[in-house]
Amino acid sequence: MTTRKDVYYVSGSTAILAEDMGKALLAQFQNIRFREEKIPFIQSPDDARKALDYILKQSGGDMPLVFCTIMNQETRDVFNHPEVQFFDIFLNTLELLEQALDMKALREPGYSRHFTITKMDKRVEAIHFSLDHDDGTRTNEYDEADIILVGVSRSGKTPVSVYLATHMELKSANFPLTSDHLEEPELPKDIVRNRKRVVGLTSSPIYLHNIREKRYAGSSYASLANCTRELQQAKSLFLRHNIKTLNVEGRSIEEIAVQAIQAIGLTRRKRSRIRDIAGHGS
Repeated sequence: MTTRKDVYYVSGSTAILAEDMGKALLAQFQNIRFREEKIPFIQSPDDARKALDYILKQSGGDMPLVFCTIMNQETRDVFNHPEVQFFDIFLNTLELLEQALDMKALREPGYSRHFTITKMDKRVEAIHFSLDHDDGTRTNEYDEADIILVGVSRSGKTPVSVYLATHMELKSANFPLTSDHLEEPELPKDIVRNRKRVVGLTSSPIYLHNIREKRYAGSSYASLANCTRELQQAKSLFLRHNIKTLNVEGRSIEEIAVQAIQAIGLTRRKRSRIRDIAGHGS
C-alpha cells in the first residue's frame, strides 16, 4: 500500500483553489503522507512543459498526483501525461454545468485570476484586522468586526479567529475573559454593544483542564477547580447578555469557524448584503 505520495497543484493563477480542493480530497486518506507543492501562473504550453519536466524530475517516476485548474485546453493537456496521475478539477464539473444550464462557459484562462485577486485583497484586509484585534486589542473598533469571539484563556479564540480571516475573509476579533471580567462580573461595553455578533466559546471543565495542563502542568491556572469556576462565570456572563455560545470540545478549527458564523446568522446577513449591493448596481 502507498504510504507516501508527491502532489502538485498547478494553475494559471495563484493555485489557491487547486490546493484547497486538492487538500479537501486528500484529507480523506489519513494513512498516506503527502509531499505537496504549488506551481502557480502556468499561462502557456511552454510554461506547462517546463513545470511538467520539473515534476517528473522531482518525483522520479513515482506517478505523482497533479491537481489542475488551468482553463486553457492546450496548456492543460500538457499535464495529461502517462507518467503522472492527472486530475482536472474544473473540466468535468464545468461540462456538467454547461449541460445543466444549457449554456457555454466563458472558459477564459484569465477570468478566475481577476476574481482571485479581488478575494485576496479582501482576505489580506481581514487578516490585518484579525491580527490587530487579537486578544482584546482595540475593542473600541469592534463595530467594524464581522464576528467577535469571546472566551476564557485557551478556549481556542485566536486560531479560530485567524481561520475566519484567512479562509472566509471575515474581520474577526477575539477577547479573553480574564479574572477582572469574570469576578466583577461584567463584559466591556464594546462587546455588549455588539453582542449580536459575539460568540462565546465554551467547553467542559475537564477538556479545558487537559489543554492547560499540557503547557502549565500542576499550576492553579490549570487546575480542574479553576477551570470549572471560570467556565461557570463565563456562562453566566453569556446568559446575562444573551450571547450565543458554542462548545468547542472535540471540534476542529474548521468546524468551530463554520458553526460560529452559523450561530450569529452571519451567512444569511452576508447574502442579504450582497443582494442589496447587486440591486443598487443594476
